[in-house]
Amino acid sequence: MPPTLASLVQHSALKLTVRAGEDRLGTPVRWAHVSELADPVPYLEGGELLLITAMKLDAGDPDAMRRYVRRLAGAGVVGIGFAVGVMYDDIPDALVRAAEEEGFPLLEVPRRTPFLAISKAVSAAIAADQYRAVTAGFEAQRELTRAALSGDGPGDLLTKLAAHVDGWAALYDTSGAVVAVAPDWAARRAARLTDDVVRLRDRPTPASAVVGGSDDRVELQTVGSGRRARGTLAVGTAAPLGTAERYAVHSAVALLTLVTERSRSLQDAEQRLGAAVLRMLLSGQPDHARAVAGDLYGGLLDAPFRLLIAESPSTAALAEALETAAARSGEAMLMVPEGDERLVVLAADGGDAVAACGAYTERLGKEEPPEQPEELVVGLSAPAGPIAVAAAYKQAEQALSVARRRGRVLVEHEELAAGSVLPLLADDAVRAFADGMLRSLHEHDAKGRGDLVASLRAWLSRHGQWDAAAADLGVHRHTLRYRMRRVEEILGRSLDDPDARMELWLALKATAAVSGE
Repeated sequence: MPPTLASLVQHSALKLTVRAGEDRLGTPVRWAHVSELADPVPYLEGGELLLITAMKLDAGDPDAMRRYVRRLAGAGVVGIGFAVGVMYDDIPDALVRAAEEEGFPLLEVPRRTPFLAISKAVSAAIAADQYRAVTAGFEAQRELTRAALSGDGPGDLLTKLAAHVDGWAALYDTSGAVVAVAPDWAARRAARLTDDVVRLRDRPTPASAVVGGSDDRVELQTVGSGRRARGTLAVGTAAPLGTAERYAVHSAVALLTLVTERSRSLQDAEQRLGAAVLRMLLSGQPDHARAVAGDLYGGLLDAPFRLLIAESPSTAALAEALETAAARSGEAMLMVPEGDERLVVLAADGGDAVAACGAYTERLGKEEPPEQPEELVVGLSAPAGPIAVAAAYKQAEQALSVARRRGRVLVEHEELAAGSVLPLLADDAVRAFADGMLRSLHEHDAKGRGDLVASLRAWLSRHGQWDAAAADLGVHRHTLRYRMRRVEEILGRSLDDPDARMELWLALKATAAVSGE
């Protein structure tokens, strides 16, 4: 630790005596400075032990000494060393009383102790403290490097860092989620900093911030060498970091950056390999795809998987969520970006990556209002195997198209197969078609010439059964036959044509969905 007034008083060679301010001897001393100026404050930085002989001071004037001591205390000076036997045989009572009133440390320096000896003692203590800090910093760097190279992920590195700073440490991904934390008891504290981490992420890198809490002081620093942060390191301590602790934190940031960038390079290579595997699967070459995939993706092709297609102005956040989930569970996942706005993923059916996709899109779907005018849309195929990847890709495309039309974040293809076709009619093009097909009938009915639209709906709903449909309408079957002939005449279509009946029924259902019938 740095030298303090107490350590100087305890220095046997200096023979210093405390005359005032005994309660503040634990204050660190940044330097020892000699000045005989009546006002040395403009030349001080704070933290100095000021050494004087009172050559130019009116040391016997109580008011002058009060002003002098107060000005020094206000400037951050930690104490006065007064040399006796030079200008005064003893420290003047006015200065002693002023120091006592202010609680300001005042040390008596005997005649045989030169100011140079005090300066040397302070300088030597500062140098020793810095040496200890550098040595401890190098030792921390060695331990952190071994932890980073262990291949066990960031957890071991954070454990070593937390021990060196006597606090806790946490690593966050780009979404603000906690990736790892040490010790375990700090997980809840780390989770409360997500908003601060997200704000820091949006600043130009490298970026840092200090967050004060009721129980600790947390420093946040971005991790990564590019324009965009790859993560954020949080370090929580009870007090500001010392020199040795700051060496350890800087080493941790550098190591995490190296590990992150190395991982990113490996991921880029994996994505290129994954793109080749996907192309082979889509072209119907599963055996070749298995050979190329090897151990990296081979396990993924041995069980049912899902194909996911996502579109967004930026798919990076979704990709991060899926990568984190897959890494935690150790499951294989094939991820191929198709530009900045489109992402194709093969992930194990029922695995953590598919679950993370559902959780992520569900959270986005609840946001109000949306953060971006163009939201993320995701289409998810039914479970498939290597020989059916082309079909799964088509399913995901269809689900993606429906998600986009319905304004939903995620649609699974199984929903389309198990649900009704009627929700698909809620499309502007379908409604325009329906309005155009039925417009002439609505215009006819509007002139009071008969209820052709209602008659057509009743007749189609009864599958062309005249008596049942007429009963529903409360008219004679001959009246209904006449109305259906008018429908054929107006539309120029024969109701004996099954395509015409199908199109008219869908048009009626589409317009009914809009009107709420």
